[in-house]
Amino acid sequence: MAQSPTPPGPLEYLRRWPLQVWLLGVGTFLYAPLLALVAFSFNDSRRNIVWKGFTLKYYAKVFHDAALIEAFANSLTIAAISTGISLLLGALAALVLWRFRFPGKAGLDGALGLPIVVPEICMGVAMLVFFAKVLPWPQGLVWPLNLGAIIISHVSFSFPFVAVVVRARMASFNRELEEAARDLGAGELQTLRDVILPHMVPSLIAGGFLAFTLSLDDFVITFFTSGPDTVTFPVKVYSMVRFSVTPEVNAASTILIVLTVILTAIALRLQGNQVAAAAHQPVERG
Repeated sequence: MAQSPTPPGPLEYLRRWPLQVWLLGVGTFLYAPLLALVAFSFNDSRRNIVWKGFTLKYYAKVFHDAALIEAFANSLTIAAISTGISLLLGALAALVLWRFRFPGKAGLDGALGLPIVVPEICMGVAMLVFFAKVLPWPQGLVWPLNLGAIIISHVSFSFPFVAVVVRARMASFNRELEEAARDLGAGELQTLRDVILPHMVPSLIAGGFLAFTLSLDDFVITFFTSGPDTVTFPVKVYSMVRFSVTPEVNAASTILIVLTVILTAIALRLQGNQVAAAAHQPVERG
């Protein structure tokens, strides 16, 4: 005789049907538009509301569109460079705020969060004024120097996110490990390399991926700081959408979604490996 299922315990919320229905509804609300976009990128019709059949011709058009490929290359270059700079600045800012006490620390901590809470439209206008009046960026530079204004703008709003993530990670650091390393003869740099940095690496991966995604998807700030020869992928897609939402636009957006999912999977895998490695990291005697 089959046994009846045991009732859910007081903390087993996921086994309760109201929460399951709620999660299903939220998931449908979040991902149904993305699934529809991906599906209609294969639609053999210029009108997205009418399904005519399956085709890959719009993906072929995307990969043969020189202007779109150039915009995508610009976005990847800007995201890669700004992420590297944001990781360096964000990690250093987080270490300073976590480890040291100095006058004006509270003010610096508050100022670091301003780019996170300030509306993007305000940041975009501020960057436009800055590069138009304060630091005019020269035109006609060779690639990728012509992307400098956009890279600086992306670093300005990306590195605070890295600093917040790294600082949250360092809040769980056991300072006794650092003291033990110093007692064993490790110097300042060796302690930073062998004790602090392994604990920080998972947050660096998460913060780097966050900065890369923010830069790759940004439209508002880039719209105000880009020039005629520095069009990025979101700005290019916006210019295409102004005329009509075609399957070609859906195909380009689907490629960006797939790239984001792949990068997310890689980041999560690396983060899991780094957490496991850091847990077994020995402290070497200097």
